[in-house]
Amino acid sequence: MIKHLRYFQLIIIILLGWYLIKKVVFREESMTSLGTVLQVAKDNRMELEKVLYRYQKDSTDSLKYKAVCFLIENMPFYTYSVGEQLDNYKSYYTWLKRSRGQTPQQVADSVKNVYGAIKAFEKKCDIMEIDSAYLCHNIDWAFKVWQEQPWGKNISFETFCEYILPYRIGDEPLAYWRETYYEKYNSLLDSLRMSDSLDIEDPVVAANYLISKLPDKSYYYTSVTPYPFGHIGPEYVQYLSGTCREVTDFAVYLFRALGIPCAIDFVPVRSYINAGHFWLTTWNKDGEEYMTDFPQKLRPVRKNWWYRWDDSSKVYRYTFSANRELYEQMAEYGEEVYPFWRLPKFTDVTYGYGYNLKKELVIPLEKLYKTKRSGKIAYLCVSDRDNWTPVDWTEYTAGHLVFQYVRNGSFMRVATYENGTLCFLTDPFYVDKQSNEIYYYPAGKEKEDVILYAKCDIGRENMYRDRMIGGVFEGSNYPDFLEKDTLFIIQGRPNRLNTTVKSWSDKEYRYLRYFGPPKSACNISEVAFYEKNDTVALSGKIIGTPGCYQHDGTHEYTNVFDGKTWTSFDYFKPTGGWAGLDLGRKVRVDRIVYTPRNRDNYVRPDDVYELFYCDQDWKSAGKIKATADSLVFRDIPENTLLLLRNHTRGLDERIFIYENGTQLWK
Repeated sequence: MIKHLRYFQLIIIILLGWYLIKKVVFREESMTSLGTVLQVAKDNRMELEKVLYRYQKDSTDSLKYKAVCFLIENMPFYTYSVGEQLDNYKSYYTWLKRSRGQTPQQVADSVKNVYGAIKAFEKKCDIMEIDSAYLCHNIDWAFKVWQEQPWGKNISFETFCEYILPYRIGDEPLAYWRETYYEKYNSLLDSLRMSDSLDIEDPVVAANYLISKLPDKSYYYTSVTPYPFGHIGPEYVQYLSGTCREVTDFAVYLFRALGIPCAIDFVPVRSYINAGHFWLTTWNKDGEEYMTDFPQKLRPVRKNWWYRWDDSSKVYRYTFSANRELYEQMAEYGEEVYPFWRLPKFTDVTYGYGYNLKKELVIPLEKLYKTKRSGKIAYLCVSDRDNWTPVDWTEYTAGHLVFQYVRNGSFMRVATYENGTLCFLTDPFYVDKQSNEIYYYPAGKEKEDVILYAKCDIGRENMYRDRMIGGVFEGSNYPDFLEKDTLFIIQGRPNRLNTTVKSWSDKEYRYLRYFGPPKSACNISEVAFYEKNDTVALSGKIIGTPGCYQHDGTHEYTNVFDGKTWTSFDYFKPTGGWAGLDLGRKVRVDRIVYTPRNRDNYVRPDDVYELFYCDQDWKSAGKIKATADSLVFRDIPENTLLLLRNHTRGLDERIFIYENGTQLWK
C-alpha cells in the first residue's frame, strides 16, 4: 500500500511540475522555468543547486551552466523503477547470450523458475533522486568527449545538449556509464584519430569506423522477455540480446560516451509485422542524416533500403527535452489526448523519410461517418492486427480534415479519442504508393465466398519460397545417387502450405531425395512421397547432408521428414544440400507433396480459425476447423477488410483484402 501511495505521489509531482512549467515557461510569467523545477525537487533541491552553483561561479564554465539548466528543466518528466527482483530478472539477457540450444522462451522460463514470481517495483522520479556527484560526473564527461574528439568541432551546442549530454535514454535505472564505455571502447578510435586519409572531423566517419572495429557485432535477436522491462540500462544492453530497442540503446550509450551525437528514430507500429521499430540516427559534419539498424554501417537516410521499402506512416525521433510546443497545441483543445501524446518527448521527422510521401492527406467530408463525435482532435490510426494504433493527429472539424506528411503504403482509418476509447470516423483506407490514390474499404452489400491459405502475409517469406525454384526430386537405386532419375523439378514459387505434384517417372526406386537448387541452402520444410492410391506417406531411414547454418542442430536435414511443417532444413553451405529416404525396398512414386520453409503462417490442418470482417467494427464470420491447408468462408461482404485468426496456435496475423479470388496483403 505504501509503495502504491508513493507511486501516486510521484505521478502528482510530475503532473504538478508539468503544470507549473507550462504556466511559467510557456506564458512567460515572472518566475524562471529553472526556479519552478527546483520547487518540484523538494528535498532534493539542495543537490541540484550545488551543481548550478559549481558551474555558475566560474565564467569559463558558462556552457556547462547552460547544459545543467537544460538537464534540470527536463528532469521532472523522467521516472524509473528499482528493485532487487528487477535486477534478477535482467540476468535473462546474460543467460540468453550464453545459451546453447535453448530457445528464448526456455531461457525466460528458467529466469522465472530461479527467481520466482515478479513483484511490484518502487517508482522513483529523477528530479527527487539525482545527486550532485552523479550530475557533475555526467556533465564533465560529456563535455570532455565533445571537446577532445576531433569531430566535436562540427557539433553545435544545441546538438550536444540534446544528443550527447543526456544522462539517460528513457526509464532505465540511473547508472554511471560514460566513463565505463569510454575506457572500454575509446581506444578503438586511436588509429582513426591518427589517420591522414580519413576525415577525422566527421562524426559519421568516426561512427562507421567504430562499428567496424567492435570486437563483437553479433547479437541475439528476440522479442521474448520474462517481463516487459522498458529500457534495461547500460549494463545489460552490452550483451546485444533482445529486440531492436536493446541493440539501439547500446549504440546510443556507445556513441554518446565517445562524443558522437545520435538519436533514436522510431515508428509506433509497422502494420506488416504488428510492431514498432527503433533504429539509430546521426549526422555528418554537413548535417546530412544517416541511419543504421545497428551494428550495420551507417548510410544516408535517402540511400538506405529502408527509406524506400518500409511502409510505416509516420516516423518520430526521441528527444531528451519535452516537446512543449506540441503539448501546448494539443492542450488548447481541452480534452483527454491519446496516451502517446500526453507527455511528448519526441519530434516528427517523417518529412526526412519522405519517400512515397503524401504532403497533405485530405479526408473528404463524404467519407466521414454520419455519427457526430464530440472530440476536437482526430487521430490517424494504423492497423495492428484487429486493433488500430494512432500515429498522427490533427484538428477535427466537420468540413476540414487534413493530416500533414504521411507516408503511403499502410491501411489506415481516422478516429477521435473519447472516454478512453477510439471512436472511428471513417472506414479503413489505403494510400497507394504508385498512384498516390486513396482507396476506401466499406463493407459491400454483395456477398462472396472466400478461399484462404494464410493468416499473415506470406509475401514476406518470398525469399524462402523462391529458394525452391529449380529444386529437384530424384530417385535412385544407389545410395550415393551416382545414377539417378528426375521425378520432378519445381518451376514456380509455391503459394500454399502443401503443394502436390505428379511424379514424372514410372520406375521403381529405393532411394528418394530432394536436392536444393544452387544458393538455396536447401531450404525446405517438409517432403512426402506417396505410392498410387496410398494416403500414408512412404517412410524409411532419413539420409542427407548433415550440418545447418545455425550450428545448433535446430535446422538439420532430418526436419524434412519429421511431419512438422513448421520445422525446416537450412544447410550450412549455400549449395549442395539434400535430404532423402532409404526406403529399404524399391517403390514406384506416384506423387510428391512438399512444403516451403515458412514462419508457420499458412493454414494448418486441425487448427481452429475464425474470420473477421470490418463493417465499421470487427464482426465475426464464424469459426472453422481446418481439414486441409485451405479454408472456405461463405457469404462474406465484398470489398471489406478481413483478418484471419488461428485460435489453436501462433500470434502473427495481418489484415488483408480479397480480390479476384486472391488474398492481398498491402
